[in-house]
Parts: sequence; structure tokens; C-alpha cells
Amino acid sequence: MHTPVPIDGHQLGLASVASVARAGATCALTAEARAKMAESCAWVRSAARGELTDDAGEPLAVYGVNTGYGSLARIRIPTARSEQLSWNLIRSHAAGVGDPMPGEVVRAMMLLRANALAKGASGCRPELVEILCAMLEHGVTPEVPSQGSCGSSGDLAPLSHLALVIFRGPEGEDVAASGWATLHGERLPGSVAMERVGLARLVPGPKEGLAITNGAQLTTALAALACWDAAQLVHTAEIAAAMSWEAIRGVTRALHPGVHALRPYRGAVDCAADLRQLLAGSTLVDSLPDKVQDAYSIRCTPQVVGAVRDGVRFAADQVHVELNAATDNPLILLDADHPNKAYSAGLFHGEPVGMAADHLKLAVCELATLSERRIYRLTTGSLSARLPALLVRSDRPDLGMMVPQTTAASLVAANRAVAWPATADSIPTCEDQEDVVAMSTTAARRAREVVSNTRKVVAIELLTAAVALQHRLDEDASITLGVGTRAALDAVGRVLSEAGPLPSDAIAALDRAVGDGIIVDAVTRAAGELSPVLDGAVI
Repeated sequence: MHTPVPIDGHQLGLASVASVARAGATCALTAEARAKMAESCAWVRSAARGELTDDAGEPLAVYGVNTGYGSLARIRIPTARSEQLSWNLIRSHAAGVGDPMPGEVVRAMMLLRANALAKGASGCRPELVEILCAMLEHGVTPEVPSQGSCGSSGDLAPLSHLALVIFRGPEGEDVAASGWATLHGERLPGSVAMERVGLARLVPGPKEGLAITNGAQLTTALAALACWDAAQLVHTAEIAAAMSWEAIRGVTRALHPGVHALRPYRGAVDCAADLRQLLAGSTLVDSLPDKVQDAYSIRCTPQVVGAVRDGVRFAADQVHVELNAATDNPLILLDADHPNKAYSAGLFHGEPVGMAADHLKLAVCELATLSERRIYRLTTGSLSARLPALLVRSDRPDLGMMVPQTTAASLVAANRAVAWPATADSIPTCEDQEDVVAMSTTAARRAREVVSNTRKVVAIELLTAAVALQHRLDEDASITLGVGTRAALDAVGRVLSEAGPLPSDAIAALDRAVGDGIIVDAVTRAAGELSPVLDGAVI
């Protein structure tokens, strides 16, 4: 059993997000956070009842509590209609389209929304966070469409589809307006799913419609999982690169620490150190006396993968800020020296995470590009230090690794098609009140796609390099492989022994193994831990 992840708006990391999203970990609101939420909720409810006044003695106008929304913010709403106001906001914003988001993304989104509200600056009840935690524990996963958000004011439509399952209207139950959810693999109306696990849906109180829908939590859920996966993928990509370096009989002088000290980018220094560690003991590298340097796809691996490392770390640092941020509007600053404690600002805007997702996407695109170039080099007889053309085995009349390289090329092309920065675009919404929007959700969704494509490319390089290394061993039994590459070759062999007979079966099996960390685990047991991609505070 997992220890519940503490929810207080301050200490959430990427590992906890992945654990709740994928491994069924639970979460719980801390007592301190509960008290802060109750305090800000009391202030909002007093404002909704007209009990708070400004310096002139007039009832405070609090956006979204006793006023309309967006371009309708000047319209005052009677106290008796505040619950209906929140419910109408949720229903009107549930306009998402497209295929449903994967369950792990929705679970991450629920966790992130709970953590943002737990900061106590949103003016909503603690029960709202507690019901999100209970839904995660019982496996109620709302159905959230993948499209319909511009990332400002946050992910309005996706979060509204989440809210449909949590809330009901003040006039009574309406199953048709309760959204959809999955429970143990079964698709059900949201109200039915909640009833089955014994959770009573809430009637949204003052501001709670805004509190649940304002924030870039879908963007951040996608970006957080993509950052986590990319960090794990970098290590596998380094292992695949070391295997290719060895198979190509590469020159390791390009990895000398003195070289990298002269241009000390952190990522490049760490990548070069990892490659030296993986190749230690190899008799294949540096085995061609007349070879003084390799092509860029080999020699410049530390520079390119190092830049990828730095890019992934930047994106993860940005996302980590967002994991523990208040993001709705207005925010309740109870310590402010002003009668009106509700401050309208723009913390819901998805630009910081969207730009990070765009940068992550670009970095991981290069990881795939470099990997594919090494695959091509291994399968091209004139470039591979006399490996057989297409790595065709002498005892098998086929085309060897020709088409897996083609598959890798197609995945690289797919990455490039979505590599343009989504956050460079903006289309005004809401009568030009929202005149600069982030398009961050598109950036994050595409970052996830690029990570998935790149994992398959790296899987193909593992397969290709394994075939090439086995050819070297068959050719000369006296060869000694590097301590890391030997372990990698053995791990790949174990995965392939349980795969089907087709190249697609092998690629799919290695893709799963890469995603599950099987290759990295096997290698680090033999060769030691590789240089971390992310800093500990982010994890």
C-alpha cells in the first residue's frame, strides 16, 4: 500500500504525480491546508451574503462571487443566485470535443487541481479537495475530452467536464448533466459512478465553479507526465547510443572529461560521463587505429543529448512550480491590507507551462533525430565499419533492419510535423476579454505525442544496435563489450525472447520495456547509476 500523498499546495513532485496517475497511489488533504481552505471559504461566503463592505460602506463586488464572468463582470448577481451562478458556469463551459483523455492524464489533472485548491487561496470548501481525493482512491475517473482548451483562462472546458461529475445543480439531480466517468473499466454517467462508490456530489457554493475550472491543470498533467517520461527516456537513449557507438567501433576521445570541461554545459558533461561508464571495458571502441573521429551522430551525442537533458530539466522545473501554484481567479489574500481580499489576476494563464511543453517537445524531437541517424548508420554498409548491409544475416534471406529504420524515419517526420511552438499562436476569445491566450494545452498534448514517438525510435535503435553487436560477437568471440552495453544487450535479448516473430512485435515489446524502465534497471545494476536528469527537489 502507498502512503497517501500529502495535499497542501506546497510539496507535490513529479514522482508523486506519476504514482497517483499510474500506480493507484492515494492522496489526502493535510490538516493545516484544510484549516486555510476553511478560512478563505468563510470570507467568500460572507462576501456572497453581502456582509462585507468597502470603505464607502457599499457591499464588496467580488468577481465570480456576486458578479458575472469574463466580459459580464460588471453585472451584479443576487446572493440567492450564487449557487446557480457556479453551476451555470460549469455547465456552460463543458464544451470539450475529441477523444477522451487517457485515464492517467485525468487522474493527474484531478490531483493537480486538488493541490492548487489546497493552498487556501481559492475560497472553496475543503470538501471539494476531499471529494477529489476520494474519487482518486475509489477509481472514479471523469471522462475529459482532449480538445477545446486554449489554456487561458486555464483549461476551462476540460476542467468543467471534470466538475460535472463532482457537482450537481442546486435544483436537484440531473443524470444527463452529470458527465461521464469510468469505474473499474465501465463507462457510466458521472452521477451513477459516484453513487456506486458512495460519494455524494456537491452543490457548488459561491466561487466554486470558478475555483474548479480556472487553472491549467490539463496542460500541467500532460506536461508533468511527459517530463517524467522524457527524463527516464534520456537514460535509455544514452544506453542505445553507447551500444551503437560500440557497434560502429567509435572513437571515445570525444568523451574525454577534459574536452567537456572546456565547454561545461551540465547536460553534455553528464552525458559524456554516462557514455564512458557504459562503455568501460569495451575492446570494440577505439579498435580501428586509423580512425580519428566519427560522424556527428556518434561524436556529438554528448552535445545533442546534453542539450536534451538541459531542456527536459528546464521544462520540469517550470512544471514543478505549476504543480504547487494557486491558479484560479480571483485569489483570496486574507493577509492583504484592504477590505476586498479578492484579487483578480492572471495566474490561470497557461503560458509558463505551455512554453515549457514546447521546449520539451523540441528537445525530445532531437533525441529521436539523433537516434534515427545512428540507426541509419548501423544499417548502411558503407558507413558502419563493415557491418553487413541492412544488418542482414548470412543465414537468412531477408531485408534485415531496413524497414525498422524506415519506421524510425517516419516517426521522426511525425515529430517534426508537430514541433512548431503552439504557444506562438493566439486567437482571442470571450469578446476580446481573453485577447492573448496560451494554446498551452495543444503544446502539452503534442509534447506527450513526441515523447511517445521518440520512445519507439529509441526502441528501434536498441533493436538495431543489439543485432549489430551480436554480429560483432559472432564475428569475433574474443571481443569484450562494455560493462553497461553488455548488460543492455542481455536485457534486450530477454525482452525479445518473449516477443512475437515480427519486427513490429519486437519494437512493441522494447517500447514497453523502455517505458517500464526495464532496460535502465538492468544496466544500472551492472554498471551503476547514471547521472540524474532531474534535480531532486523536482522529483
